[in-house]
Amino acid sequence: MNPLIKNFIFVILILLIVGGIFSLLYFPATTPNVISTTQLVSDINASKVKKIVVSGDTLNITYTDNKTATSMKEAGTGLTDLLINLGVAKDNLQKVDVTNQTAKEDLWSWLTPLLVFGVLPLIVFGFFFWTMIKQAKTGAMQAFDFTKAKARLFGAEGHGKERITFKDVAGLKEAKEELVEIVDFLKFPKKYLAMGAKIPRGVLLVGAAGVGKTLLARAVAGEANVPFLSVSGSEFVEMFVGVGSARVRDLFATAKKSAPSIIFIDELDAIGRHRGSGYGGGHDEREQTLNQILVEMDGFEKETGVIILAATNRPDILDPALLRPGRFDRKIVLDPPDVHDREEILKIHSKDKPLGEDVKFQETAERTPGFSGADLANVANEAALLAARQNKTQVDQKEFLEAIEKVLLGPERKSHILSKKEKEIAAYHEAGHALVSTFMPETEPVRKISIIARGMAAGYTLQVPSERKMKTKTGFISEIATLLGGCTAEKIKFGEMTTGASNDLSRASDMARRLVKEYGMSSLGLIAFGEKDEMVFLGKEISEQRNYSEKIAERIDEEVDIIIKGAQKKAEVILIKHTNLLDKVAKDLVEKETIEREEFEKLIGKVSKK
Repeated sequence: MNPLIKNFIFVILILLIVGGIFSLLYFPATTPNVISTTQLVSDINASKVKKIVVSGDTLNITYTDNKTATSMKEAGTGLTDLLINLGVAKDNLQKVDVTNQTAKEDLWSWLTPLLVFGVLPLIVFGFFFWTMIKQAKTGAMQAFDFTKAKARLFGAEGHGKERITFKDVAGLKEAKEELVEIVDFLKFPKKYLAMGAKIPRGVLLVGAAGVGKTLLARAVAGEANVPFLSVSGSEFVEMFVGVGSARVRDLFATAKKSAPSIIFIDELDAIGRHRGSGYGGGHDEREQTLNQILVEMDGFEKETGVIILAATNRPDILDPALLRPGRFDRKIVLDPPDVHDREEILKIHSKDKPLGEDVKFQETAERTPGFSGADLANVANEAALLAARQNKTQVDQKEFLEAIEKVLLGPERKSHILSKKEKEIAAYHEAGHALVSTFMPETEPVRKISIIARGMAAGYTLQVPSERKMKTKTGFISEIATLLGGCTAEKIKFGEMTTGASNDLSRASDMARRLVKEYGMSSLGLIAFGEKDEMVFLGKEISEQRNYSEKIAERIDEEVDIIIKGAQKKAEVILIKHTNLLDKVAKDLVEKETIEREEFEKLIGKVSKK
């Protein structure tokens, strides 16, 4: 609700309360009984009156039956003399308790109206106008704050409860070694300045999403124990031109006041994209913001003690002016964690979880190559959720292994029930993948086969992934043959293929085309074809520049066709040769729905790859 409306309602309620008090004070529930002086004299002579209270010229009368009445006397005359003159017997008058009310006792008679109708309204309306003035001032200040940087500041005093150091960042050894120098400069700047050394003004952290760029930047600030101003690149840019550059100026001014300090710009590519891309013109707000960042970084004196950290997963699209010496002098690449780093990351994200005795982080790490730190954190969290869902008191290894599959493929779709025929097709499809992978060279062992739907897949075949960084053409052909093994098995058994192979075909075609165009693994020779156009719209590449003729394009298509058909032929030969194994694995899958590595190896026996 709008604060002004709230205040208005509040004032109305106050006025209603005041009106209620007024009605109680000045409009009593019963009308007083007013009698004449003659009637009073008659009642006294009849011994009906018990007490008379004189308040000025007003007489408050109380009868022997506790009824009350009021009367008036003449001003300036005494009550006793007046009553005697009117015929009251002295003996009867002596029986009546006559009391004069003093000025003290009458104090509230005039003080109450003064407070209710004088002071209280002034307080109410004063509060109302004070609130209105405060709201107006806040609105004016918000208008001026529009150009203020929306940076989140983590103070130097221990960074509160969220202080992060290098100990909280597993892996990334080389990156941390590079950043130790930055930390040392922030702690002991005089040591470097005395030698005439210039510490890098900007450090660019480059890596895939989730590898820990932001976490590492926080760790640098935590180690140096200096103010850390964190802001996202998208927070600079608004609808109005000039706001972004004003926020940049404010951010750098704030950092200089808090020096030594760290400015961290997350998702730098949101404002640091290559200028002159053809969208927005030279007065584009994003380009104005980038220009201001370049100017501010050039304006740094070496004694400022302000370091800029920035993170991006798209360094290829950054403007060259950002990457030249004097701006982002140092570029640190963050690789995905290896098996040992993944084990340490899992330990960090599981330290607050009750773990079972059978939990083996090494096994979990071996099954998660290519996982980033964020992925591993998700695995640990999903394992805890699975255990809690089953009302367990600790997280066991079973939950960690299931969490890996959930992160890779999505949750089990138990409501997705296949018919008997579909179940058989899915079983042969997955058995085809597994057998081709087993008998092809340079492939990884099959870890699990399942026809339980997960995510978008009706079934899946998981292999034990390797840490290999490089791959040969043989390895690529084997992978393409494995992808085509599913639809090939369907053709051999049922005479036709189903739509379940659509994703396999897409991946196989993409891999074959990359073999020809990017890796030079075809008869066209060691040539890379095609140049990606960096002109982007809404974050997506909209075109690829062709640097080859139509004749070469035809030859590329022919080479892709040769690779696909050759791989499919190899898969077909393997499956026809081992039809009995295909039937055995498929029937076992139909019965059990899931086959683990040990059981699969028992079914097919010992296999030696040529």
